[in-house]
Amino acid sequence: MRFDLVTLFPEMFPPFLAAGVTRRAYEGKLVDVRVWNLRDFAEGNYRRVDDRPFGGGPGMVMMAEPLARCLAAVKAERADAAPVVLFSPIGQRLDHTGVERWSASEGAILVCGRYEGIDQRFIDTHVDEQLSLGDFVLSGGEIAAMALLDAVARLQPGVLNDAGSHQEDSFNPALDGLLDCPHYTRPEEWNGRKAPEELLSGHHANIEKWRRQQRLAITARHRPDLVAAARDAGRLTPADESFLSKL
Repeated sequence: MRFDLVTLFPEMFPPFLAAGVTRRAYEGKLVDVRVWNLRDFAEGNYRRVDDRPFGGGPGMVMMAEPLARCLAAVKAERADAAPVVLFSPIGQRLDHTGVERWSASEGAILVCGRYEGIDQRFIDTHVDEQLSLGDFVLSGGEIAAMALLDAVARLQPGVLNDAGSHQEDSFNPALDGLLDCPHYTRPEEWNGRKAPEELLSGHHANIEKWRRQQRLAITARHRPDLVAAARDAGRLTPADESFLSKL
């Protein structure tokens, strides 16, 4: 799997790629990441990549030509027909299902926009897919690219210490798409607050029942849409429904 990053700020990525448990994915090339500096493909002494928008208005717009040159160089080095992805407010919202799809793919070419945006002619000509992290605006696509890479990397075999760890993540189908339950560790009592007795009991059936009920309660409180989706998909048991009816 290979991800090529087109960016004006390549210096942002080396610390990210060398930190945390996901670095195993990058160092071992389970997720091969290559960073391309867009200014290397601009002309003139100043390596200009942006200009004022036609029609006036604030800010600057990234020019199509440097992006097209960089993209051509990336494609020439790749041996596959990788999709070109742009992070954009109009893109499809990235969720767990989307991350799983990318984690099983051959990768992509990720374009990190900046300023007021990118010349629409480049988008119309070259971009295959647009992604969004949510209804807010970032200064550029670099942080969004890091979020996608991190989510994809942790799903690769051997990256997490426990191979089944991500199976208990929030939104995972293994948990019927529910949010995860609370977690506790030593000491058993901290600042007068004790860890739940169910978790200390050593009774595995009671522990799993408690965790399931906590997932249901937290999801119903914070994301009732996920409970509705699980119900529509037939993932809730009669015991689940009985518990939810008492909340």
